[in-house]
Amino acid sequence: MKRIPVGLITNSEGAHLGAYFEALARTDEVEAVFLADPSGATIPQATKVLGEKLKTTFRDSRQMLREAKPVMTVVSLEAALAPPEIDAALDAGSHVFAEKPGCVRVEDFVPLVQKADGKHLNLMLALANRINPPVREARRVMSAGLLGKVYGVEMHIVADQTRLKRAEYQKTWFASKARGGGGHLIWLGLHWLDLAGYITGLKVKEVSALTAVVGGQPIDVEDSAAVVMRFDNGSLGTLTSGYYLDKGYHTHIKIWGEYGWLELAGGENGPLEYYSTKAGQTGKVERFEPPPGQGGYTPFVRAAVRACAGLEEPPITAQESLQVLKTVFASYRAADTGQRQTVS
Repeated sequence: MKRIPVGLITNSEGAHLGAYFEALARTDEVEAVFLADPSGATIPQATKVLGEKLKTTFRDSRQMLREAKPVMTVVSLEAALAPPEIDAALDAGSHVFAEKPGCVRVEDFVPLVQKADGKHLNLMLALANRINPPVREARRVMSAGLLGKVYGVEMHIVADQTRLKRAEYQKTWFASKARGGGGHLIWLGLHWLDLAGYITGLKVKEVSALTAVVGGQPIDVEDSAAVVMRFDNGSLGTLTSGYYLDKGYHTHIKIWGEYGWLELAGGENGPLEYYSTKAGQTGKVERFEPPPGQGGYTPFVRAAVRACAGLEEPPITAQESLQVLKTVFASYRAADTGQRQTVS
């Protein structure tokens, strides 16, 4: 088995660190982990979860890159701080796995993609829902042409309003446009924008959007967004993206095509149901129940590590990562200007 050293650049406000530490600990292809955290706040948790895999900790990320020479570097930082760290890792010859969104302006991400592609390095945003079995089965159904031409896509991803009411949350980068790039749409809605393209194979070419702070909390990012999309085959899609609930999530993805429909009623976790009248199909509703324990961050991180070790294709490419960011920021421009925006 090929095993590689992995670097992790973060600080006290890094996102999903518990999931990343656990994923790296459980991934056999990870030989060692080197942690760079100027705050030092994450070292106790990393030590506890990673155990002997955690070889050395650093306060300076550049020193870590020079001395540890990681084959893959995880960058989990607020969006405003991420681009120079991603850039430094790429300069060091390391593949990069970046917590989304990885930037507060798409213009800051474009040169990183160009550098990664020029160096033949992976640059992967942490859009972990791609790896979930119901999503992969939906992609298989679409790739097999069982729905034919896509006619329409309807999606919603709704989380809790409760977090926005906490004073401590209002001080984090998730509630700051300057630090995080936006609100619900760039933090959670982009997962569904990515899945729309990943499942159907289509690209968003044009968007209209509205954003608002419907809950009235003192934050400068949206808690509600509604996006209308035109795909490259001419079909339309919609996304409702917002913080509305007291707890938990409500998620939904439905796709209509010339031969039938497909629905992920529980979002990326399924179950998946689809109906196809294409020749050779049963013309009745088929159901896919996901096997337990195969979703979440660990399988996605493992797939990224294996890709960086040269063992399989990456779960997401640099260009795919850029495409979803272009769609998000085009949606923000549309909301700000009141005019439809093209997505190049």
